[in-house]
Amino acid sequence: MKTKKTILVTGGAGFIGSHLCEFLLKKGNVVICVDNLFTGNKENIKHLLDNKDFEFIRHDITIPLTLEVDQIYNLACPASPVHYQYNPIKTIKMGTIGMINMLGLAKRTNARILQASTSEVYGDPIEHPQKESYWGNVNPIGPRSCYDEGKRVAESLCFAYHWQNDVDIRIIRIFNTYGPNMALNDGRVVSNFIVQALRGEDLTIFGDGKQTRSFCYVNDLIEGMYAAMEKDDFTGPVNLGNPIENTMLELANTIIKLTGSKSKLCYDDLPKDDPTRRNPDITLAKKEFGWSPKVDLENGLKKTIEYFKRVI
Repeated sequence: MKTKKTILVTGGAGFIGSHLCEFLLKKGNVVICVDNLFTGNKENIKHLLDNKDFEFIRHDITIPLTLEVDQIYNLACPASPVHYQYNPIKTIKMGTIGMINMLGLAKRTNARILQASTSEVYGDPIEHPQKESYWGNVNPIGPRSCYDEGKRVAESLCFAYHWQNDVDIRIIRIFNTYGPNMALNDGRVVSNFIVQALRGEDLTIFGDGKQTRSFCYVNDLIEGMYAAMEKDDFTGPVNLGNPIENTMLELANTIIKLTGSKSKLCYDDLPKDDPTRRNPDITLAKKEFGWSPKVDLENGLKKTIEYFKRVI
């Protein structure tokens, strides 16, 4: 008879974390959701609170936490520039002190731990598309460095604990993900454009709009995270994202079409150190656990637009 796993999800009330909590509960696990609600929202997990296998703890992982768990998914960190630049010291602490606390918990309980890293470890990439072997092009003292370097040191800490203490680690590098449960003030391009379009406001294009991103629907990402966690004898890092590139202009025009908005485009200066191209090489994920995204951008955007129509 299968024994339920007890799984800790830090940042579990956030956009991605809330989807992950629901997914893991459907898999028959006991889920402990930890979130300090800095960017997370209890509304995202409200429908899970009556589930006997779900527990919510309001807690900041920069403070040690004592639990008994089988697995840890560490997603705790503000992920959009608006939020991680609001308190850069706190952001760095999440990648250092918070990571040390979670790795210490994994070591004590002999739990497998997955660190949600990011494509931002590649900075403004010279290599394109980005492979996991690429070391990146990051400005260590720029306005984005609190997040970029915080995530880079978190990866380094994972491998230090793995090599020295035999902690069972998984590192995934998440590329631009979107979907329901994104915050209205998330600050990332998909939510910004959808909210502006639904409100009839002009869509703000930074720079000339020719910079690219690769957009992965959240359900695809969750499948990839789970596959990476369940893969034995594997540490990563591994890219998880959609390899189809879209310019900001293409994204804006698609959202205007899908919302039926009369919004126009307006232009503003490109933020400092904003990457001009972002595209994952997902060969490793395909090879190791047969993962690739299934939801195309238009269908994913339709689902996301319906969500924002309900919350605006």
